[in-house]
Amino acid sequence: MFENQTVFILDDDDAVRDSLGALLDSFGFTVKPYASVNVFLDEITASQNGCLILDIRMPEMSGLDVQDCLSKRKITLPVIIITGHGDLPMAVRAMKGGALDFIEKPFDEDGLVEAVRRALNIGAKIYKDAAVRDDLVKRISKLTPREYEVLVQIASGHPNKVVAYELGISPRTVEIHRARVSEKMDARNLSHLVRMAIEAGVLDSSQPTAN
Repeated sequence: MFENQTVFILDDDDAVRDSLGALLDSFGFTVKPYASVNVFLDEITASQNGCLILDIRMPEMSGLDVQDCLSKRKITLPVIIITGHGDLPMAVRAMKGGALDFIEKPFDEDGLVEAVRRALNIGAKIYKDAAVRDDLVKRISKLTPREYEVLVQIASGHPNKVVAYELGISPRTVEIHRARVSEKMDARNLSHLVRMAIEAGVLDSSQPTAN
């Protein structure tokens, strides 16, 4: 069920890291442990599919700081925080910062495994959505600047006559550009084209200058 997904474990405590790895491995999860924050951050990429079990207190960097680094690099792995009793306020801060769950020491094995399953399910959706967006961005990159402008106008809900007026071209030229845009985007129909444009975020980005 969780094929091609990895549970990353970042904890400087050898005993905790080993016990977590052994437990998750016994349930069939693919596990990749790290003792060093710096090594983890050097190796992790935005293309990873899985989740991260993250210790809140480590000598190189706190779990909160690791979260911040991942966020700045747009790495969206779901995070499960490992916390001691005295770290509860930090764990709550971590959840406010986007962590999915926190697990208190000593661990309840069933609770931990269930948290990992939830995180991997969410991670799979994030990974799939990112793949879809990447594909849309590649399609959009094939558009000329003028075709991109037409796409933005269409996604904004403007009819051909309004698009023509806004761009200073004829309605017939708009129709030609629209047909080319639909072909390059591989859109089944107008509603599909609009949905793809919105998912790709064209309404939130600056429009390139037309030739």
